Amino acid sequence: MSERKLTILQINDLHGYLEPHPEVFRARGGSRYQTCGGLARIASVFKQVRAQRPGAVLALDNGDTFHGTFVAVNSQGEAMVPLMNALEFDAMTAHWEFAYGPAQFRKLASSLAYPVLAINCFEVDSDRLVFAPSRIVERGGVRIGIVGIASNIIDKSMPPSYSTGVRFTLGNTELPAHIERLRTEDRVDLIVVLSHLGFAQDAKLAAEVAGIDVLISGHTHNRLYRPVWIGSTPIIQSGCHGSFVGRLDLTVSDGKVIDVQHELICTDDSIAADADIDAMVRDTMAPHRDFLDQVVGQVRSPLDRATSLEASMDNVLLDAIAGAAGTRLAFSNGWRYGAPILPGEVTLGQLWNIVPTDPQVSTVELTGEELRAMLEANLERTYSADAYCQMGGFVKRCRGLNLYFKMENPKGHRIEDLLVDGKPIKGGRIYRAAMLGEQGVPKKYGSNRQKIDMRAVDALQGLFARTSQVRGSRRGSVVAI
Repeated sequence: MSERKLTILQINDLHGYLEPHPEVFRARGGSRYQTCGGLARIASVFKQVRAQRPGAVLALDNGDTFHGTFVAVNSQGEAMVPLMNALEFDAMTAHWEFAYGPAQFRKLASSLAYPVLAINCFEVDSDRLVFAPSRIVERGGVRIGIVGIASNIIDKSMPPSYSTGVRFTLGNTELPAHIERLRTEDRVDLIVVLSHLGFAQDAKLAAEVAGIDVLISGHTHNRLYRPVWIGSTPIIQSGCHGSFVGRLDLTVSDGKVIDVQHELICTDDSIAADADIDAMVRDTMAPHRDFLDQVVGQVRSPLDRATSLEASMDNVLLDAIAGAAGTRLAFSNGWRYGAPILPGEVTLGQLWNIVPTDPQVSTVELTGEELRAMLEANLERTYSADAYCQMGGFVKRCRGLNLYFKMENPKGHRIEDLLVDGKPIKGGRIYRAAMLGEQGVPKKYGSNRQKIDMRAVDALQGLFARTSQVRGSRRGSVVAI
């Protein structure tokens, strides 16, 4: 086989962002923000690269695509289908798509012009795979086997309705057989693994499993400005919200990758919108525009989720639910998704972007011992020394307490000091807290759970209505020492 050229284009963790939006970038002394993303800009990148490499481009989507904004959630993902089909992907895998329940996701997948792939999602009753494990395509004279691995945490750390009738494995034990089948029976030249396990998990997977030529990663929102090599396997991941497109140019000879060039393409204002996709996006948004553009208040400082231990956006959300519930303590999940909100007017659409699941606000009573145990478990799921045991997003978002911990300590022994009202917690004391669903406080912790007549977006609206200018900040609630 002579040398062949192949280009892989990737997006991961779009989270329903159809239009350009603010994105956070690190700068000296803080953060800066610029407008990025939008499907019309992504389409322009795809069109340009396809023109450069006719017949030699593979387009892949790592999932977390059809959920995360009002338009996505309101339609259970269906409003996005024509748009994603127009981008002409070759395959995707999944995570938050299961938030609508496996039955709805199967319906959604059946409407796509490309397959959902997952070697690790099984029907509980029959043990059959829910989706195809792999797909074979030919691009630029290279025969490619694409293997999909969905997020494995859906039945472990997310609401039970997300995994009704299905179960998930890591995929690490199943993958070698699929690689062997594609190599020996299907005679592919190249194995590309499309994974939503997360970067740390994918790095461990690439070290364990032989025969992966390229690993396309998602879930953890890593901006990899250059490939990470695990042995002879390059791994790329490309941020989130459509703010970046990953490009990987490969030279292949005799079934081996002999050269790799990579670019993390920022979809900023320098990229013109594709006119056709732009018109489709406008049409998709039009029925909701007046509703989403309602101004609900003002914010004085940027709100974002760009930090692992706590985030200004989540502190505002916690203030809102604590105010609605009449508590000092509050907990929510450490979600990674949610584009920044810049100082000035805040719209209803931006509130939905903060918490698109819009769960009901609840209260719970926790003993001091339960508080410590819950937070220790969360730190383990976030920072476990074993990448396969990392099952969270960011650290659980906390209000009304101060947590000081040592990240490097072993499981169950990370917390050094845990204070409420400036005083060490007492094991037998009862602490009442507001929370958002089971991801805020898992069912195994606490008692006397009470739902209040308020959902998360309404609580946020209430906060902005009674506060002339909301200010977001990081308060030192959770500190690594």
